[in-house]
Amino acid sequence: MCTSIIEIARAEGMAKRGGDWFPLTQAVVAYDHARHAPLGDVITLDFVNVTLDAGARAGVELTLESAKALLAALDRVIAAAEYEEAEVRGAGRSADAVVIAA
Repeated sequence: MCTSIIEIARAEGMAKRGGDWFPLTQAVVAYDHARHAPLGDVITLDFVNVTLDAGARAGVELTLESAKALLAALDRVIAAAEYEEAEVRGAGRSADAVVIAA
C-alpha cells in the first residue's frame, strides 16, 4: 500500500552518480514500500537536480531505525557546526572591534 508521505526541500550541494558529480536542487524524503532494498516500508531519500536528466539522482532507502539514527547524527553534527560557526563569527567580530578601538 502506498503511503503518500512525501516532503520536498530545497537542497544546495553536490551528489555523485557513477564517476560524475552534479549540483543539487532538491531533496525528497518519503515513506513508502522499498523499491530496491529487500525490506518492507522504508524512508527514501532522493537527492536530485530537476534541471538535469532523470539520472541526476542519488537515492537511499533506509529502515525507520536507520533513519532515526541518521536524524540523530545530523542533529548532533548540525549543533556542533552551528557552535563552530558562532565561534568563528564571534572571533571575527572581536578581532574587528580590537582593530577599530586601536
